[in-house]
Amino acid sequence: MILAIDEGTSSARAIAYDAEWHPVATASRRLSTNHPQPGWAEQDPEAIIVAVVESVGEVLATVGGPRRIVATGLANQGETVVAWDRLTGAALAPAVLWSCRRSQGIVERIAAAGHGPDIRDRTGLPLDPYFSASKFRWLLEEVPEVASAADAGRLAFGTVDAWLTARLGSDAGTGDGGSPVTIARTDPSTASRTQLFALADLDWDDDLARTWGVPRQTLPRLVPTTGDLGSLADPSWGGAIPLRAMICDQQAALAGQGGHRAGAVKATFGTGVFVLADAGASVPAAPDGILATVAWGSPRAAATYALDGGVFSAGAFLDWLHDDIGVLGAPAELDGLATQVPDAGGVRMLPALGGLGAPWWDADARAVISGLSAASRRAHLARAALDAIAQRTADIIEAMAPAVASTLGPIRVDGGLTGSDVLMGRLADLVGRPIDVASDAESTGLGTALLAAIGAGRLDENAAASVAGTKRRVEPALDDAHRRAERSAWHDFVRAARALAPEHATSTEST
Repeated sequence: MILAIDEGTSSARAIAYDAEWHPVATASRRLSTNHPQPGWAEQDPEAIIVAVVESVGEVLATVGGPRRIVATGLANQGETVVAWDRLTGAALAPAVLWSCRRSQGIVERIAAAGHGPDIRDRTGLPLDPYFSASKFRWLLEEVPEVASAADAGRLAFGTVDAWLTARLGSDAGTGDGGSPVTIARTDPSTASRTQLFALADLDWDDDLARTWGVPRQTLPRLVPTTGDLGSLADPSWGGAIPLRAMICDQQAALAGQGGHRAGAVKATFGTGVFVLADAGASVPAAPDGILATVAWGSPRAAATYALDGGVFSAGAFLDWLHDDIGVLGAPAELDGLATQVPDAGGVRMLPALGGLGAPWWDADARAVISGLSAASRRAHLARAALDAIAQRTADIIEAMAPAVASTLGPIRVDGGLTGSDVLMGRLADLVGRPIDVASDAESTGLGTALLAAIGAGRLDENAAASVAGTKRRVEPALDDAHRRAERSAWHDFVRAARALAPEHATSTEST
C-alpha cells in the first residue's frame, strides 16, 4: 500500500491507498488555530506532531502495520513556519501560520529599502507576510528564546515538513532534552514558498538570506520531491515507514488532478482557494498578480514549475460567518439556503479576513459585507458568501489565463466546497469554462500518494496523470455579455471595498 500524510491547516490526515488507488483506510485529527491578536494565526507545533503520529498510527493499525507500506508521501501546509532547538527538538515558539499577518511591519521595512523587485525576480513572489521569510525574521526579532538559540548556534528554522522530518526521522538520535532529532528536510516545492529560495538555481540564496536577516545555517536540507528520502518512525507505530515524496500541499493537489502536463489547471477549495497551473520545465514569466513557483523537482538540478494564485479566506470565511458572528448556518447547509433566492439581492461580500491575495495583493484589505437592506434575508447572505468565493477564484483564473490560454481546458476542482452546486455553477459562469469536479475530493492526499509511488519507482508521470478522475462536469450557463458585466461590477466593488480598510482610509484622509 501507499500512504499519504496530508498535514493541513485544519487537520492532519493519513490515507492508505491500494494498488487500484482506492483509499482503504483513512484517519484524521483536528488542529486548533489560535488568534491572539487581529490578523495573527498560530498553532501548537507539538499538537501538529501528535496529530500526525495519531492519524498515521490509526491507519497503520487498520492495514496491518508498517510492513504493509511500500512508500509514504508527506504533504505540508506550505508557508507556515516553526522554530526549534536543533539539539533537543523542542519548539521555541508557536507555529506561525501561512495566513498570519504579524510580520507586515517587516515586509514594509524590506519594501522601503527597495528590495521588492529583486526578491520578486529571484523567487517569483511579491512582498507579502504570507510567505515564510518575514515570519522567520519576526521570530528572531520578537521571541527571546529564538534569538538566544540563534546566538548559541542551536536554532533550526523550517516549514512544517522540516519540523516533522526533524522529529520523526527514523535515524534520529536523542538530544539533551530526550526529544528525537534528526536532519530537517524540505523539497523545492515548499522551499519555493519561503522567499529564501532562488527559482532559477533551485537552491537557498545567500543574498536573499542576508536581505531578510535569516541565517542560512538555520534552514533545512534540500532534498528532491520524489526518491529515497529516508524513513519516518514513531515508537507507537511499531516500525518505520519509507518516505518517498515530500511536497507542498497545493502542488500535491495539482499532481492529484492529473497535473503532469503543461497548462493543466486546478483549484483546491479548502480553508482558502488555491489555483495552480503546470508551467513546464522553465521558470515562467508570471502575469501581473500571479506567482511563479516550483511544482516538483530536485535541488540544484531540474524542476517542473507552476503558476499560482491564492484566495486566503474561503472555507475559513464561511466558518467565520457561522461560528464567530452567527449570521449563517453551517457551511454544509448553505446550498439549501442559497437556492431559496434567485440571486444575492444586492448583497456583496469581500472574503478578506487575512487581506487579499492574488491578483490584488493587498495585505491591508478587510472583510466587507455590503448592500444590506430591509429586504435582505439569510438566503441572500448565503448566496452572497458563495458568490464571493466564486468571484475571488475567477479573479485568479482570469489573471492567469493569458499565460496558459493555448492549453487551457476545463478547470479541475477539488476540496470540500466542491460539493456546493451553487458555488460550482457560479464559478463556471464567471470563468466561462466548464468545471470538472474531481472524483476524489481529497486530491491532495491522492497526489501525495502518486508522487510517493513515483519516488518508489512504481509509477511514472504519465501513468500518474491518468489516475485522476472526474465525477461531474458543470457547464457555464451565462452568456459572455452578462459574464463580462458581472465581472466588471465585481472589480468595481473590490476597489470600493479596499478603500474602506482603516489603513487605506487614513492614507486617503491624509492626502
